[in-house]
Amino acid sequence: MTDATLATPEPRARRGRPGSAALLFANTLATAGLVVLVLIALIALAAPILPLADPDVTAPADRLMPVFSAGHPLGTDHLGRDILSRLIWGTRISLAVGLSATFIAAFFGSLLGLVAGYAGGRTDSMVMRGIDMVMAFPYILLALAIVAVLGPGLINALYAIALVNIPFFARNIRGITLGLSRREFVDAARLSGKTPAQILFLEILPNVLPVIVITMSTTVGWMILETAGLSFLGLGAQPPQADLGSMLGEGRKILFTSPHVSVIPGLMIFALVMSINLFGDGVRDVLDPRLRSGALTRPVARTAIMRDAPAEAPVPTAGAVLDIQDLRTEFHVGGSVYKAVGGIDLVLM
Repeated sequence: MTDATLATPEPRARRGRPGSAALLFANTLATAGLVVLVLIALIALAAPILPLADPDVTAPADRLMPVFSAGHPLGTDHLGRDILSRLIWGTRISLAVGLSATFIAAFFGSLLGLVAGYAGGRTDSMVMRGIDMVMAFPYILLALAIVAVLGPGLINALYAIALVNIPFFARNIRGITLGLSRREFVDAARLSGKTPAQILFLEILPNVLPVIVITMSTTVGWMILETAGLSFLGLGAQPPQADLGSMLGEGRKILFTSPHVSVIPGLMIFALVMSINLFGDGVRDVLDPRLRSGALTRPVARTAIMRDAPAEAPVPTAGAVLDIQDLRTEFHVGGSVYKAVGGIDLVLM
């Protein structure tokens, strides 16, 4: 046990748990991921106003220039195109496609999950058997098959990635909806005369929104990776359009002679996906009711004992084996104090 004197003035007392924002920013990894993600997103969004070279203009005389070359900070590729310009524009495209695919998959997957979980019976069986059939195929092979049918292109790759990820949202939301549909507030809504659609979207949907947000935040990184994978194979972005996957694929043939052509977009993919995953994990920890227990800001184990003499000396209870008077327990988190036990007396005879 370590003795410690409480600093004066005392920290501001506060009851209750920290808010969602406080929990999120108390998670160092999630905060770091958010900072990196915001920085990348701002640079990508500012691409049209930045003084960048045209990402599609070729200059054979300047091909494969190394990093830190004059006029080309990150060098040029095998066609003499500026890698910095293509990297920023490619990141912009990859972010847009990944987020769009996530929203499409979340919308249709959540809708199927809500309907199946609430309706139950034959409707649930039919929807879930269809979901099981889709999930029976390896998702990357299914995405390749869809793009092969629709034809190569970034939009078709977006549709393919969104389609193969719908089952993950549907199964997750269906399980939550199945439990909520048996709750008392849903029965009360039925008795009040609300239609099934009103119950779904006014009663159940608000309760599953955190789960949808959690699933989106933890899958958008995979969406970007899958899109980059299709572009790497030549089924996504088509020349001269640049995205991170196509840049990586174009540089693989000259990896040993000019590694910067493929290493730079590879590092950007790593930074982008890692930042999204770290931030997504933080969002999950905050919104998931099973994890939102203050774990992100749990104080370091330490016992602080106040040595100040009380105004009146406590009178021991006669014949008591254990006599505890005015026991107080507090958790110090930053500049706040979260009171757990206040003024408890315990006498064991």
